[in-house]
Amino acid sequence: MKLLDRSECLALADRLGESPETVISVHLLRRGLCRVFADGEQTVIQNLQDPSEPMAFGDAPESIWHLLNLAVGWKCISVPSSCAEELGSLISRQMECKIRYYEDVYHTLTVPTRAFDHSSVRLLTEADLDTVLAAPREVQGAGFTDTKELLSNGVAAGAIVDDKLVAIAHTSAISREYADVGVCTLEPWQRKGISSSATYLVAQKLQSQGKIPTWSCGIGNLASLRVANKVGFKEVLRRTYVIPVT
Repeated sequence: MKLLDRSECLALADRLGESPETVISVHLLRRGLCRVFADGEQTVIQNLQDPSEPMAFGDAPESIWHLLNLAVGWKCISVPSSCAEELGSLISRQMECKIRYYEDVYHTLTVPTRAFDHSSVRLLTEADLDTVLAAPREVQGAGFTDTKELLSNGVAAGAIVDDKLVAIAHTSAISREYADVGVCTLEPWQRKGISSSATYLVAQKLQSQGKIPTWSCGIGNLASLRVANKVGFKEVLRRTYVIPVT
């Protein structure tokens, strides 16, 4: 068991390959935005921007548990659903706590995206940096080193009302073939078609670049699932969060 260095993280990114399930991890690995613990084929990848929800690859629950003990600040872990229950039982015994399981649903958009227009929504560029940085943190986007890199190397669309950013859809992760899309709309502007319009613009741009848009969200996030369905995303797989209840 060990903490991987930069070259080993790049090699791991190549081994994980291209898929809707790996796009976020591959993005983090190639940009040095994660901490990675490995034991043979078992790996735990911890996002430095959000260390509370590491992601594991492999099918050996005991090894994953030992790796998880090396991580600091985790509250739950995303694992292949096939090993979730066994890992949960192991964590329950070791931590003397109950376990909750929560499915994470992965989607892809492999057909032309459905068009949704909204007068306040447009693609964002580097010229919008100050506007994005002045917005509440939840609509500034994430996944890159900083907001400037997101606007220059990713794709983002936002709703601007009275010169203020109130919603964003953006690439939260990019690999060679896929790009994960994240969306957030401030509460007063929800259920007005803004999220669908921003998602449409980002997905359309990604498809024009030859990338397959992906979308993941918890099974209970009905608003997110509705937007994904409206724009044309289709479910392709599920993972499971193993969550200690302390």
